[in-house]
Amino acid sequence: MTDVEGERGRKISAVVLGGSSVAFWFCCPFWMLTWFFALPAGLGGLVLGWVQYRAASREGLSRTRPMTGMALGAVGTVAAVAYLIFLIRHPDLDIQ
Repeated sequence: MTDVEGERGRKISAVVLGGSSVAFWFCCPFWMLTWFFALPAGLGGLVLGWVQYRAASREGLSRTRPMTGMALGAVGTVAAVAYLIFLIRHPDLDIQ
């Protein structure tokens, strides 16, 4: 195993963070708790995807994984923000 492969195995991927932000919405039925975890994971997926995208561009590597991570992070973040806006606009509804 070369040093590059070892570094790749140790770094967390934007796909992992972005995918976890989307997976929280499907796995956890308590959305009031879900947004609390999905929002930071989604934002982390977006930021880490951007950093990995820039690094892949400089090194001439494939940019598919960072783009996938950014897309998943955006979906999870938008879902969390949309849920919060829904809660703010409907204060008479129960949270869950």
